Amino acid sequence: MAEIKAPAKPEAAASAAPVPAARKSGLGLLGRKVGMTRIFNDDGESVPVTVLDVGNNRVTQIRTIAIDGYAAVQLTHGVRRASRISKPAAGHFAKAGVEGGSALREFRVNPTTLAAEHSDAVKAGATLGVDLFAVGQKVDVTGVTIGKGFAGAIKRHHFSSNRASHGNSVSHNAPGSIGMRQDPGRVMNGKRMAGHLGDVRRTTHNLVIARIDAQRQLLLVRGAVPGARGGSVIVRPAVKA
Repeated sequence: MAEIKAPAKPEAAASAAPVPAARKSGLGLLGRKVGMTRIFNDDGESVPVTVLDVGNNRVTQIRTIAIDGYAAVQLTHGVRRASRISKPAAGHFAKAGVEGGSALREFRVNPTTLAAEHSDAVKAGATLGVDLFAVGQKVDVTGVTIGKGFAGAIKRHHFSSNRASHGNSVSHNAPGSIGMRQDPGRVMNGKRMAGHLGDVRRTTHNLVIARIDAQRQLLLVRGAVPGARGGSVIVRPAVKA
């Protein structure tokens, strides 16, 4: 008697869905870091995630090789008052027929792949959303780290402190000697010392999209993302995946 196989479960088919072709074209989204929370998967495991608002990305310009020498898609995100927008930028937004935004960035793309994957969906004045990505896809998120101001060498470069007792006086949190011998008789360039910490552009690679809220245009990315709450972020398909 022939064996009867049970039909595949719908959730299994959904998990095996192919990743969107945005990974091949290089097109990403601009967004805002909302904050961190946690979700629970089907096994009851607590998953820490960062919530990113990537809704209402407007296409302001399409760069072409024939005119600009390279292929790219220029996007704007957020809202800025008309009084805060310069006249050249206002004319640029008006030409595309979009509302002026607070962030303006370009994504280098493969024109052949972009045309095959998105056809006429990507053009000046169009709006892009979370449907560019899928659950389980790996992304690279770029943001500006939280500024810590002036910091000592221990905090800034993760040096180990000296013992804080038994006659150590007040040198337990000091960087130690920074000088050289008589030759060269100076502090070498690049010496790790106290100074400004944070407020630099950083990218975290290969973060996995844990969940997508299409109604509110939110991406829930597993793990931490550079920047403070409310900071601007750039979400791209992972280049190392």
